[in-house]
Amino acid sequence: MRVYVVGNITVDENWAIADIPTKGSSVHGNKVSQDIGGKGANQAILLSRCGIDTTLIAAIGHDVNGQWITKKMRDETLRVLPAALFSGNSDTSLIFNCADGDNAIITTTTAADSLSLETLTQALKDAVPGDVMLMQGNFTFDKTRSLFQLAKSRGMTTVFNPSPVKPEFALLWPWVDIAVLNQLEAEELQPVGVKNLVITQGAKGATLTTQTDQAFCPAVAAQAVDTTGAGDTFLAVMLASSLLRGTGIDPLSLAHASQAAAITVGRPGTYSAFPVAAELKSLLKRTT
Repeated sequence: MRVYVVGNITVDENWAIADIPTKGSSVHGNKVSQDIGGKGANQAILLSRCGIDTTLIAAIGHDVNGQWITKKMRDETLRVLPAALFSGNSDTSLIFNCADGDNAIITTTTAADSLSLETLTQALKDAVPGDVMLMQGNFTFDKTRSLFQLAKSRGMTTVFNPSPVKPEFALLWPWVDIAVLNQLEAEELQPVGVKNLVITQGAKGATLTTQTDQAFCPAVAAQAVDTTGAGDTFLAVMLASSLLRGTGIDPLSLAHASQAAAITVGRPGTYSAFPVAAELKSLLKRTT
C-alpha cells in the first residue's frame, strides 16, 4: 500500500511580527528561518516519517530554491515526482508569525499550476487498488475532480483536505472517502455524505463523524510557539495511524494526531518543527 500525495512543495520564509498588519500599514519584522513547506510536501514528509510508503507528486522549480528543495528532500524517505524540474521558479510561502502564536500566510502557486493533468496522471500510473490518494486545495476544481475520479476508477481510497478553499469544492464529496476540514471550511463546503469526516477545532480538539458513529478527541495541551504546519501534522499522523493499524479512521488515530500536533506547535518553523521519525514511531505505539 502506498500513499500518493498530489499537491505542492514550497520554500517557506518565516517572519516574526508583532501582529497581522492592516491594509495600508507597514510593520517591522525579522526573518527567522527558511524551511521546506507547502501542504502537500508537509503531509508527505510526515507520512513517510511515520513509516508509510509515500510518493509526493509536486513541481519543483529550476532555480536556486529548487536546488535547495531537491537537496533537502534527499534527507527524507519518500519518492518525489515528476523527476524533471519546472522551467520557472519554485513556489514560495511567506509566513508571518505573530507574538500571540497565530499566523498569516501568502503562497505562490505558479509551479503547482504548471503540472498538467497529463503529467499528474502519468505520475499515478503505478497506483493500484488499495493505494491512497491525498489532495489539498492546491489545484483548480476541474483538475482536482479529474484526479479524484481517476483515483476512484483505480480502486484507490481518496482523502481531501480542501485548503485553500474554493467554493466549488463542495461538489467533490461524491468522490471523497475521508475529508479533513477546519470549522470554517466545513461551514462553507458542507461535506455531506462523506464516509469519514474529521472537523478540526484548533486548541479544542477534533470531531470524527462516520456513517455509524461520532467521536470527539480533545487537543493535547501545548504552549503554542508557532501554529504553522499543525494541521498538516494532524492529518498526516491521523492517516498514518489508521493505515498502520488497518483500522480506518478511529478515535485512537485522532489521539495520535493530536499528540503529534502538540509537538509541532511547541516549536518554531514548519519543516524544522515537525516530529522526527523516532518521535513518531514512539508516539504511534501508544494505545491512548
